[in-house]
Amino acid sequence: MRARAHLDLFLEMLAAERGAARNTLAAYERDLDDYLAFLAGEGTDALGADAAAVRAYLADVHTRGLKASSAARRLSAIRQFHKFLYAEGHRGEDPTAAIAGPRQGRPLPKVLSVAEVDRLLAVAHEGIDDAERPLGARLRAARLACLLELLYATGLRVSELVALPRAAARARERFLTVRGKGGKERLVPLTEAARQAARAYLELAEAAGGRRGAGGQTGAASPWLFPADSASGHLTRQAFARDLKEAAVAAGIAPDRVSPHVLRHAFASHLLQNGADLRIVQELLGHADIATTQIYTHVLDERLKAMVRDLHPLAEDE
Repeated sequence: MRARAHLDLFLEMLAAERGAARNTLAAYERDLDDYLAFLAGEGTDALGADAAAVRAYLADVHTRGLKASSAARRLSAIRQFHKFLYAEGHRGEDPTAAIAGPRQGRPLPKVLSVAEVDRLLAVAHEGIDDAERPLGARLRAARLACLLELLYATGLRVSELVALPRAAARARERFLTVRGKGGKERLVPLTEAARQAARAYLELAEAAGGRRGAGGQTGAASPWLFPADSASGHLTRQAFARDLKEAAVAAGIAPDRVSPHVLRHAFASHLLQNGADLRIVQELLGHADIATTQIYTHVLDERLKAMVRDLHPLAEDE
């Protein structure tokens, strides 16, 4: 069987058995296409490659100037590909078993302070109730306020947020059912501020002409909470990120410090600072592995230090 056919089988397995999203499959395909092209240049393929060939590929990736994180991602894809070939009986051993990944430091997530998030929210809410402003401008402001309130209240991934169904804003319950990575569902609670922002946004959308999107497009047949004139039919991640950076500038925050993912980090970090359990935060974020959530342990470390300083009977007074 040719190398491309093995790769196609591997991608089919990821989609069928692991529920991998389209973007995830595309990333695997790009990385493994590059790997297979290198092997072909070396006169071998995925069935004939040994550990030395895999190490040679990693060395080649390094000479091309890829970051350690990118090299680690490619090695992860190669490991999974070879484990698949071994498990399916296409080859008798896994050449990646004895290969260590490139060392990489794990950077702390960018986090906004509570005060900075408050400023962002205040800017987003400005002018929504001003009857002197054009209705379209008020609707755009209400959409951004709704997006920010929902994101900071739930910690949703931006892809989950922009693709929320319209029914999410109509629900009487104080929680959302979210379909995350791999099609897995989870419940996330809603704050009253988020529910009010959603109601205000829908009221303005209806006043603007039934189901009408904030960009001026009609959404009469749209099932999305944030309809838009895009291929998906809903607001894109890029459009939301752009609006968010404009709000950051208005709030006096450097735009390179703000993104939808940074607000997801703020949600998690602020919960932990206020005493939330790491396992609860893991569940709210939709992390399959607690190790992913442990990037926030620096917040716990600071909290524990403060507890010892403030509560331990032998702690020295400063």
